[in-house]
Amino acid sequence: MDRVVFIVTIAAGIGSGLIAGTFFVFSVAIMPAFRQLPREQAISAMNRINEVIQNAVFLNVFLGTAVVSAGLAVWSFLNCGPPGTVYLLIGSLLYLIGSFGVTVAFNVPLNNSLAGSNDPGIWTTYSASWTFWNHVRTIASTLATGAFAVAAALMA
Repeated sequence: MDRVVFIVTIAAGIGSGLIAGTFFVFSVAIMPAFRQLPREQAISAMNRINEVIQNAVFLNVFLGTAVVSAGLAVWSFLNCGPPGTVYLLIGSLLYLIGSFGVTVAFNVPLNNSLAGSNDPGIWTTYSASWTFWNHVRTIASTLATGAFAVAAALMA
């Protein structure tokens, strides 16, 4: 069982790292670039990204990492004591709450409001709020990756 947990921890670290990188690029490049465009173009581009990103590769990594993190959180809660367990729980909670939870609670509803609006004036408010929450999930996913790495190192 310990070997399975170790392998799943590595998978969670890779998944959270990929998601952290995706969110990071939005924070440091995509959203700043969109703010330099006319609002109508920025809205059109963001709406297109929000459609295209809902593909099998992204969703499998994003949702799969959430499922794996949930399983690791339960395992670590039930098996306190083995090396790395605390870091496993921390990484899992960071991903589940700070990445997956923030996306579902904030970024997706903001995306839906942008897609459903014909008002170019929505962009300024949307961009500021969406970017703030994206920074939160970028930091959470990055910290989760680090916690999974420490957990794996302590289990090895």
